[in-house]
Amino acid sequence: MLDTVIVGAGPYGLSIAAHLRSAGVSFRIFGHAMDSWRAHMPKGMMLKSDGFASDIYDPESALTLKKFCAERGIAYHHTDVPVRLDTFCAYGQAFRERLVPDLEEKDVVSVTRLPEGFLVRLDSGEELRARRVVLAVGITYFKYIPEALVGLGPDYVSHTYQQNDLTPFRGRDVVVVGGGASAIELAGLLKEAGADVQLVARRKELVFHNPPPIGKRRSLWQRLRHPQSGLGPGMKSWVMANWPQFFRYLPVQKRLDLVRTTLGPSAGWTSKKQVLGKVPLQLGSTPVSATVQDGMVHLKVRAADGSERVVVTEHVITGTGYKVDMTRLSFLSSEIRRDLQLVSTSPALSTHFESSVPGLYFVGLAAANTFGPLMRFAFGAEFAAQRVTKSVAAHARKKITVPAAGVVATTGNERSGAL
Repeated sequence: MLDTVIVGAGPYGLSIAAHLRSAGVSFRIFGHAMDSWRAHMPKGMMLKSDGFASDIYDPESALTLKKFCAERGIAYHHTDVPVRLDTFCAYGQAFRERLVPDLEEKDVVSVTRLPEGFLVRLDSGEELRARRVVLAVGITYFKYIPEALVGLGPDYVSHTYQQNDLTPFRGRDVVVVGGGASAIELAGLLKEAGADVQLVARRKELVFHNPPPIGKRRSLWQRLRHPQSGLGPGMKSWVMANWPQFFRYLPVQKRLDLVRTTLGPSAGWTSKKQVLGKVPLQLGSTPVSATVQDGMVHLKVRAADGSERVVVTEHVITGTGYKVDMTRLSFLSSEIRRDLQLVSTSPALSTHFESSVPGLYFVGLAAANTFGPLMRFAFGAEFAAQRVTKSVAAHARKKITVPAAGVVATTGNERSGAL
């Protein structure tokens, strides 16, 4: 029986694989390297994360983004130079080739429980047994389209997650819905691609990050009061970035509120010049319904004062984010999904990311309700990789098998939903 299967090959999956290899744990990893970034983010995009917060992690720091850029002659700075999407994707591919060369670009189609672990079935038809499964699926299954738009069908509505090549929108009329980073940046890139685009958002004002103070040294007081972190400047962000292990001990509702409101909708500073003064903005407007008439979408929006108007367009793209929902993970057996203890709609996790189904781990966005906003960003991959590896390696050394379904396992780690 294999010790561990990793599902997903983005920053979290690759980081965990590199850590498990260093720890001598047998594993197989399945997925398409950096797939969400390569195939589901618009070309020309800039990352919101600073350079120092955009690494993929291995225990020896053998290939940081800084080292990769130096090798390729790409401009890099910890904070002052924005990271391009194509740079980050190429970096992920290089990390995979050097540190996770045995990544298998296959899809996992089902995971079911066995008396001693899990049965994992691949799209190739292969079946394998593993004591532990780590789900590092990122945002792949969780794109959210508002109820008012979901009935339009794929010809008339899509999600920003589905937009990589924007050239098909050249010359077309498009409405982007949303006031966050993905919506704002996509609107700017669509404009540059030649689309006739406008942005509809509930927010009355768009929020952009401040550009880095290039060439200016912050005072000691500024650095103490607003310390730099992988989640941005500020004491609150610094605590969440550096002490995620304590986040799970907060009351459940407090955690949910912080995950929902911390680092809310805002776009990178590079998007500001692409959008303001160039893309028509319909701010303070909430979509309430949409119909298709004569091949055009008639989008009804409501203003803050209650008045309504109709926006007519060829296609609507929603930049309305992602919502974790275990029912979307259809490759997990119904028994597993039934036995998952939840915090809202996300799995409740132990201090080492293990769920209430012994041997099943969740990292990335699905872990945010337990460990905080850090899990929404690549910067959280190091913490997750270290914690998961410590747990998996300890089990492997002791040769502890996963209990059968219905048997209560005592791990010594309370799950956060029970606190």
